[in-house]
Amino acid sequence: MRIAPTVMFSVVALLMGSCGDKPGNAAATGLERLALTDVQPQIIVPGTKLLLEGQSFLGRPLGLSSLHVKGTYNGVAVDARLPAEFIDFEHMQVSMGAQTIALLGADSGELTGAVTASVVFVPDGSLHESIPYRVMLSIRPELVPTLDAVDSGGVIFVNDPIEVRGDGLLFGGEEGMTVALVEGCFTPLGETECNPVAATAVEVTPTDQASREVGTFPFSPRIAGIFPGAFAGTVTLENRHAAGNVTTSEALDLAFELSPVTIGDIGANGSLGKYLDVPGGGFIGGEEGLTILRLIGDYIPDDGVNALPVPGLELIPDYVDGNLVRYIINEEDPLGQAIDLRGETGTFDGFVQPVIVFGGDEFEGVLTPATFHIDDVRQVVWVQFTPSYVESLRVFGLRALDSRLRERILTVLHRDYRSINVEFREEEPDDYALFSTIEISGPDPNGLGLLGYDNTHGKDFNNERLFDHIGGVNALTQEDGFPGFGGVFIESIFTYSPHPPSGSGADVAVAVFDDIFDPFRSDRGGEAVSSIDFVGPGIPDLESGGSCPAQDRRLQAACAVWVLGSVVGSTVSHELGHSLGLADPLGERFHNLGDAPNRLMDQGGNRTFQERGELDGQGPSTFCVEAYQYLRGILPTDEPDLLDGREHC
Repeated sequence: MRIAPTVMFSVVALLMGSCGDKPGNAAATGLERLALTDVQPQIIVPGTKLLLEGQSFLGRPLGLSSLHVKGTYNGVAVDARLPAEFIDFEHMQVSMGAQTIALLGADSGELTGAVTASVVFVPDGSLHESIPYRVMLSIRPELVPTLDAVDSGGVIFVNDPIEVRGDGLLFGGEEGMTVALVEGCFTPLGETECNPVAATAVEVTPTDQASREVGTFPFSPRIAGIFPGAFAGTVTLENRHAAGNVTTSEALDLAFELSPVTIGDIGANGSLGKYLDVPGGGFIGGEEGLTILRLIGDYIPDDGVNALPVPGLELIPDYVDGNLVRYIINEEDPLGQAIDLRGETGTFDGFVQPVIVFGGDEFEGVLTPATFHIDDVRQVVWVQFTPSYVESLRVFGLRALDSRLRERILTVLHRDYRSINVEFREEEPDDYALFSTIEISGPDPNGLGLLGYDNTHGKDFNNERLFDHIGGVNALTQEDGFPGFGGVFIESIFTYSPHPPSGSGADVAVAVFDDIFDPFRSDRGGEAVSSIDFVGPGIPDLESGGSCPAQDRRLQAACAVWVLGSVVGSTVSHELGHSLGLADPLGERFHNLGDAPNRLMDQGGNRTFQERGELDGQGPSTFCVEAYQYLRGILPTDEPDLLDGREHC
């Protein structure tokens, strides 16, 4: 099993033990900066998602949120709490369905007054509210669209966005949708007869979820097909409400010259799992048709041996919109079958031709010169800091140090995987289709007190998958009898405390843990880090743990960042190592045999708190020789190994 450490620790006890804050003590709950800064949209219909923007919002299980409304509704005093759904720490939403609108009174009217973001802190039942925010909201049973202007004239491509301006647009979802009804006639290029085009409905997307005045719709191939030519006709807006009622605008004239599909500049390089962006115009996809990229040219390996003619490989990219398709470099299609995307690098030099298919029609665009390089395979890793991680920092008294802790964690990861082709990201990658995710969370949902657990299914020899998700729940892993929830769980680090938030210390508990964290733990008489600690010289950045534990409060905070960031970062490195095939890449073991100092893939119980936290001259943990050579083999770089004295596994 990939478990570290093996000590059992109750998540329920951890949560209950961390709830000793005094009622209404916002500094202890993380709600001291609760604020509401914007409420949109101002015009509401049944099904509207009322978007709340602010800061320090809190979700379940620690917070129950609502929008507290006080004012007048149709001239009658109103005091109501509308249930709010947590999105993230800066955003919530209120679903304005019929039941929620009924809390205000009538099903339509004008609301004037003030609203506050209201959060009940579940552990102690205390209520926290933001400063009131003034609003004027209009609730209506339906909206009639108006069309004041529409982009018209000039040259466009199929699926180009056409902007409409007016008012009363629907936002989609539970509101219903606004559609553009386009009709007229189309004259193919080189012909004189204008063929009738029946009314075609295309969904309009508002450009701003705070405004109902401006939106766009794509000039779909369903309107006039995929061939070049000229369109002339009209456009009308139609609101199709979720309840079934339909309202319509006046019509405006619409005319365009349609240009043939074309390709612009292609991305210069890519590797297995990466998107190769192909911009242009006239692309189609989804349920409406297909875009094909036809490659004609040569593939030249970087070693200059065995150049490969490419006589016309047809690749199917992902359709984004009419101006962009994205090809995923993969091993299943003709390009991946023709070359070894894991073992060789090289350059394609030649031409790319776009081909679009719609219904029974096919159109070939012009050949466009293209050159792109296939790079060494790279493992991109999204380090996802979940909301429960942020809230669990409160148990340590370190929530105010969130950004510093993230920085330390990422520093450890970059160091551990230096000269190995692994790239860590804090934001979800949008340039790679194949990337790994590792979640950093608060308590261990398995109830086992695990510091970290790789819940991916089966050992991945040679990192064949590239897309492992260490986090969430994996049903296949559960079926094998192993814990289903994976990730890194920071509250389990209290296993090392002689005085954990609940219960007694475990066998691995060490006094230095309390020396580091007690100054900030409310359950140990400490005081959480707050803005006052950043005044003056502030909290320094440490280059080692040699001065830890410390007596000065600012140095104590710096030590807490160093130690907690080091423990979490090292645990992430360890779990990621599992997903890459370690510790025993050619066998079935998940950990190194025996117990040696500073070996990153040793079993959890053999890695002390001081080693993980880089204290008392111990640590940092590193990959041993054979593990490092394996990782360099599957994720190569040109960078030299800067670490001297790696131990053998």
